[in-house]
Amino acid sequence: MKKRKAKVDRRKHKRFRAQDGVFVIVRPSDNGACRLVNIGMGGLAFDYLTGKAPSIEATELEVFLTDSLFRLYDVPCRSIWDLTIYQTEHSTLHKRRGGVQFGEPTENQVSQIEHFIENFTTGEA
Repeated sequence: MKKRKAKVDRRKHKRFRAQDGVFVIVRPSDNGACRLVNIGMGGLAFDYLTGKAPSIEATELEVFLTDSLFRLYDVPCRSIWDLTIYQTEHSTLHKRRGGVQFGEPTENQVSQIEHFIENFTTGEA
C-alpha cells in the first residue's frame, strides 16, 4: 500500500473565507468578475467560469462587494496556481479556481486588506 504524504501548507499568512457577494477582477483577463473564495495578507483565491483554456497571468487585481462601498483597487499580484474544480462532459464551461500572491501593495492597500479581513470575512479558511 502506498503511503500518502501529508499536505504541507506553505503559506506565511492565515487565509480567511470571504463573505457572499465579494468579487475580484483580475487583470489582464477577460473573465470579468470572479468570486472571492479566501484572502490573507499574502494573497487570495477566486473561482471563475471559463469556456477556454485558462490563461490568467495576473498582474493586478481589484476587490469589491456588491452591497458595500468598499473597493480595493490596483493591487499588484502574480498568478501562482490555477486548477479545474468542475467540468461536465457535455459542456464547454469549466469551473476553475485560481490563486494569486500579492506583489508589493502600498501602505494604503495593506491597510485596506487588513480592514477587509476584519470586516468582510467569516473566519479562517
